[in-house]
Amino acid sequence: MERVALITGGGSGIGRAGAAALSEDGWSVVVTGRTGSRLEETVAKLTGPGLAIAADVSDPDQVDRVFAGAVERFGRVDLLFNNAGIGAPPVPIDRLTVDQWRAVVDVNLTGAFLCARAAFAQMRNQEPAGGRIINNGSISATTPRPYSAPYTSTKHAITGLTKSLSLDGRDIGISCGQIDIGNAATAMTEPMDDGIRQADGSVRPEARMAVEDVARAVVYMAGLPPEANVLTMTVMANAMPFVGRG
Repeated sequence: MERVALITGGGSGIGRAGAAALSEDGWSVVVTGRTGSRLEETVAKLTGPGLAIAADVSDPDQVDRVFAGAVERFGRVDLLFNNAGIGAPPVPIDRLTVDQWRAVVDVNLTGAFLCARAAFAQMRNQEPAGGRIINNGSISATTPRPYSAPYTSTKHAITGLTKSLSLDGRDIGISCGQIDIGNAATAMTEPMDDGIRQADGSVRPEARMAVEDVARAVVYMAGLPPEANVLTMTVMANAMPFVGRG
């Protein structure tokens, strides 16, 4: 039976790498994000069937349109990789605007909720029923960086969403797990090569890891049988200052 994956934030970085790895593993892949041209670039790199649908995950009507398009093309959705996410300027909280806070919450948390909601509705009623959701969390959920209140708060909330979805999906064959990523080599982490603010106020470079290493972890989680689940997984650059005192 054809396996169908839907990936948010699929136009670059972890989303694009995950799409390529899942395609190589035999999945049909739907990618969504705000920029259609970048999504088309992702689909062009796939080894199997793919579909690009431009959408804003913070808009419920657009999320419903993405899932309808995926089902129209492939007939079902077996995997949702809730990957879309943004950050805010790294400034003290009293210099952060309410609009900047809301923008991060809308994409990182509300977007993940809306996509999970749509996935549950589809997975509950398809034949055979069931599927899997992988939420992109972050090591920042429990170990924040300086001046990261919006991003950290939303990723901490993703952990609660993951556990709730994992519990609520049991009776209908839907599994949910979370992958916490540390310093994957994407455009978002490029400043780490030159130096990034540490908790003690210093600025130091940090090690990064290939984004393909994250993609392989996603493929592993996605490929588990319905009776097994990775609830949480941490994939990180081994030399980054995260464990203990670095």
